[in-house]
Amino acid sequence: MADLAIPARRLVAIWLAQLLSLIGSSLTAFVLGVWVYQETGSVTQFAMIFLSATLPAVLVAPFAGVLADGRDRRKLMLASDTVAALGTAALALLVASDNLAVWHIYVAGAVTAAASTVQGVAYQSMTPSLVGKKHLGRFNGLMQVSRAVQIAAPLLAGVLVVTIGVAGVMAIDLVTFVIAATTLMLVRIPSSITRPPKSGDSAEPLLRRAAAGWRHLRDRPGLLQLMVVFAVYNFLFGIAGVLVQPLILSFADADTLGVLMFAGGAGLFAGSLVMGAWGGPKRRINAVCGGLAGGGVALVLHSLSPSAWLIGIVAPLFLFMLPIINSSTMTLIQTKTEPSVLGRVLATARVLGDASVPLAYIIAGPLVDSFFEPLMQPGGALADSVGSVIGTGPGRGIALLFVITGTVMVVLAAVAWARPGVRRVDDLPDALPDEPAPASAEPAEPAAEGVAGAAGPDAAKPATVAAGSVPATGPVPDTGPVPDTEPAPVPKPVGEPEPDTAPATR
Repeated sequence: MADLAIPARRLVAIWLAQLLSLIGSSLTAFVLGVWVYQETGSVTQFAMIFLSATLPAVLVAPFAGVLADGRDRRKLMLASDTVAALGTAALALLVASDNLAVWHIYVAGAVTAAASTVQGVAYQSMTPSLVGKKHLGRFNGLMQVSRAVQIAAPLLAGVLVVTIGVAGVMAIDLVTFVIAATTLMLVRIPSSITRPPKSGDSAEPLLRRAAAGWRHLRDRPGLLQLMVVFAVYNFLFGIAGVLVQPLILSFADADTLGVLMFAGGAGLFAGSLVMGAWGGPKRRINAVCGGLAGGGVALVLHSLSPSAWLIGIVAPLFLFMLPIINSSTMTLIQTKTEPSVLGRVLATARVLGDASVPLAYIIAGPLVDSFFEPLMQPGGALADSVGSVIGTGPGRGIALLFVITGTVMVVLAAVAWARPGVRRVDDLPDALPDEPAPASAEPAEPAAEGVAGAAGPDAAKPATVAAGSVPATGPVPDTGPVPDTEPAPVPKPVGEPEPDTAPATR
């Protein structure tokens, strides 16, 4: 990998340091979610944590794109993560002084979500120039490893919170911030990479500049349709993510759920490693559509029988497809978008992805409770027909919804492939040169003095109180298409990372 813009060892150092920081944030997210649930006993208050982190991310994303296309991206990453670190530090002080209130977590969640969105868009925008077109698919695959690692956070956090308390866990998070920020500041990166190319619209009004990503996509229908496909996929993935836990608990205990979480995480980790080593096919849309179809089939298979053995086999297959879809989608967007508007295009994709997942969370529960579960109870309207195939009783309504969701996912893959604009998206002209600028081409851009923070290894470092605090299965989307993407106080769904609403990367 001698053709990288910086030596491979430096790139790996950045990636590992940011991975460590992501783990720290996931630990904090988990223990704060547990704290809220234990203190209030309210599912609504717990759900508000997710809303406080999701809504600001959606609102800030368009302006994050403007910043990423107009400012030095490394300095922007450091500055935004400094804000997130300060939010974590403030919460740690409140915990240590026994003054923490639920509303403090909501406010911190909103602030850190906004900061993490800026950081994630800046990082995703810089990645293509940093690694080059040749290695971009592999690097985006490695980014998905961070999502797999997040699955271990609840297990580790459960041990740590007993031994060192909530404040101790948050102190670990702050240490990981410092390590990640220091690594990012010390690595020499050519200024041609950290500084975005001039777009020529800097004199235009802010809102018009923010909408440039949408206008760019409107002129490239294939890319726009791909993002719509990804947003629908995020929605379907969100339904599966919020319901897979009650599906399993309808026939198994919490210990079995933990084992199945590990199995699902292993599938996600394996898929990430495969994409990191392979990088995906030459025509990446094949990986996207194939992954969608394969994931849909695996989701349908979840419902065939209330069996832990069955879920233990199909859940890893389902999650194996996630990094294939995420990294392939992200690579397509990064290679086909002009660098001068890449930040705003990624921000637009993030809005689409981030908005679709909470919608899935909102409708999934009531839909199951009021419609699907009654249909599948003994004596229900579908007990003698569909029930003869997938069974009746508790959890079988969720199983029916899984059949429908998985089938729609397969249909989505077929519809995407049938659209000429999507099928031929690989044929769009590449906006990236074949090779990145060598490290010696320009002097390195010094990091901002006095800035401490961390840059996430993925689309973004998760918002302190958002990551891991809500059951999720999907991207949401390296969370919009997740593009990126981008990673629970109650047990999370089988091996599911926080939604990557933007392919990632988040």
